[in-house]
Amino acid sequence: MSGPGKKRPTLVADRRFPKAGAKRKPAPKKPAPKKRRAAGRRKSPPRGPIGRLFAGLFALVRWVVWSVFALAWRGALIVALLVGGAAFYFAATLPDVRALVDGRARGSVTMVDRSGAIFAWRGDQFGGMITASTVSPHLKNAVVATEDKRFYRHIGVSPRGVASAVRINLSEGRGPLSGHGGSTLTQQTAKLVCLGVPFDPDTWQSEAAYEADCREGSVWRKVKEATFALGMELKYTKDEILTIYLNRAFLGAGSRGFEAAAQRYFGKSSANVTPAEAAMLAGLLVAPTRFAPTNNIERSRDRAATVLKLMNEQGYISDAQRAEAVAKPASLSKAAEQRVGGYFADWVMSTGPEFFTRDTTEDVLLKTTLDQRIQRAAEDAVKLIFDTKVRQGSKAETAVVVMSADGAIRAMVGGRDTKVNGAFNRATQAKRQTGSVFKPFVYATALELGAGPNDTVLDAPLCLDIPGSGEWCPKNYSDEFAGEVTLTTALARSLNTPAVRLSEQVGRDLVRQVATDFGIQNDLAAGPALALGASESTLVEMVGAYAGILNGGSSVTPYGLLELKLQGDSNALMGQGGGIGERVVSPQAAQALTYMMHQVIEGGTGQRAKIAGFEVAGKTGTTQAARDAWFIGFTADYVTGVWMGYDDNTPLTGVTGSGLPADIWREVMARIHDGLEPKPLPMLRTVAPAAVEAPRTPGSTTTANSNEALRDRLAPNPVEDSGDVVDNAIKSLLRDLLGVD
Repeated sequence: MSGPGKKRPTLVADRRFPKAGAKRKPAPKKPAPKKRRAAGRRKSPPRGPIGRLFAGLFALVRWVVWSVFALAWRGALIVALLVGGAAFYFAATLPDVRALVDGRARGSVTMVDRSGAIFAWRGDQFGGMITASTVSPHLKNAVVATEDKRFYRHIGVSPRGVASAVRINLSEGRGPLSGHGGSTLTQQTAKLVCLGVPFDPDTWQSEAAYEADCREGSVWRKVKEATFALGMELKYTKDEILTIYLNRAFLGAGSRGFEAAAQRYFGKSSANVTPAEAAMLAGLLVAPTRFAPTNNIERSRDRAATVLKLMNEQGYISDAQRAEAVAKPASLSKAAEQRVGGYFADWVMSTGPEFFTRDTTEDVLLKTTLDQRIQRAAEDAVKLIFDTKVRQGSKAETAVVVMSADGAIRAMVGGRDTKVNGAFNRATQAKRQTGSVFKPFVYATALELGAGPNDTVLDAPLCLDIPGSGEWCPKNYSDEFAGEVTLTTALARSLNTPAVRLSEQVGRDLVRQVATDFGIQNDLAAGPALALGASESTLVEMVGAYAGILNGGSSVTPYGLLELKLQGDSNALMGQGGGIGERVVSPQAAQALTYMMHQVIEGGTGQRAKIAGFEVAGKTGTTQAARDAWFIGFTADYVTGVWMGYDDNTPLTGVTGSGLPADIWREVMARIHDGLEPKPLPMLRTVAPAAVEAPRTPGSTTTANSNEALRDRLAPNPVEDSGDVVDNAIKSLLRDLLGVD
């Protein structure tokens, strides 16, 4: 403080702005601060050429890295935008789930036997729509555990799964995209729906080509598949995606979807399968044909055990459930296990209308004439004879047809391997020389012309001049001749020269006509060897012709179809496909011929075909060099034919129609008639002994006159010589002979 009495001057702030007009003094310049060198840094010495080179390279590398990074993240952003846009596009264009569950390009054919029991399936079976919530939980869990354990956690694609698949493929010496695909269940579903592209017959030659295109595995295809999968994830829930998969997956034996497979293999709904059955079905996904239980049940069970292990590790089943399922593995249903009637089913498919069988787009139900009891009897008999009486390693084949008298086929075996589908059918496709099983039609012609079973014919050396071939001299199998014999004896002993003489006397043209009318449609030989079965025919045709003898002389058309209708419909679209046709010979002639064929069994070449307690009629047949051996015969209930030979026409060794074919026939018929009441054959019972009535040889005045009259009626009209006129003349003649309208 200042002392008293001394006044301090008033403090006044400096003027902030100069007076108007006064010059402002410039502020004094501050010296620039000196630059301080960072601690620890030293001034770089001048660079030489090498230093500058390395500096340039470093700058270049840094520029490249930053450029690549910039391009990468920009490219990734563009790809993400494109993929996202494509995914949203697919999501917007995908239809309702129900429109995708059944993607078959063709329908199915289910065949039932005469009693209504299912025995065969053809085409693509679809058991009806199922959902992830309606199937058995065990089945749903088995599929997820096997195909995509992270299904409910990913967004449709799994980078981890792809990386793992690439690693495994490389470790196994394959390309990165060859083998394991790393596809999620959603991606597999995208592939099943072919990325939304439906089957178009104008674009693909077949459904197989369409499916091959859907499974194409290029990098671009994988990208599209992943994008489509993302779109599915946007459009559908996880269970909806699984529903599509459960309905469209192929599971072997023509089964499309798990409902069809459960019905096909186990005879039950997919909602009711056990853990063991669910594991077997899920195990089919990796290789449906290889692991199909109808092909190899043990291989299927081994695969199912692997699936059960996965289900247990992922917590879907307990240790106890797994142990029980392994101890009691899944078994096929009775129908699936037996697999009877494969040849018959193929034949029915080939004879039915193409648009309702081979190329059907509908689900069709066929009711057939098959009798599964008889079919099993035929298959078991064939197996027994080949196991016990045919040398091991033999390639000889056989065929069997069992038929009712009206032409309804009850059983068909087209080869030794009976559990087949689409195999060569020797009963319907193999045209073979018929040998002596053709002879009954020679005798049928003579009987129709008035001959009797005790009329006689000469068994003696015979030579005929064949234009263009020279002299032909038929011989008997034994190289011996019996002289004058009755027609019954000649047929019972299968003598050759009497059959040729008889054929020449009644006329080969008439023999051919009778055989054709009985149903033998193949070209028949024009020469005298016709009588000895030089012509070719199929077993089913020959059995059908013999059925005409049993039914009293009327032709039959062999048939297997009783009724055709669409699944779910009550009205049939088609009815029976064959049956009894027009009469060929009179009932009297048919009954006389049946008697003569009965004597073949009683004391002739067919004695090995006897069945205790039943009357049997039949005929043996062996072709030149024993390339074919036949036995065809019948009881009052069924007609059965057996053929045996090699596919390449190799001669049989020590086999004739009276041997192994007769044995097979007897085994088949004995099993068929087990438990049936014996019925008498419809045959002539009172045959006058030859000594009582003077025998007539075919060619005597009576027979010759009948023959001439018959020939006159068959002659074509000189004015109208069309085939229709000839056919009408034949039909008119036969009606006159039989006395029927």
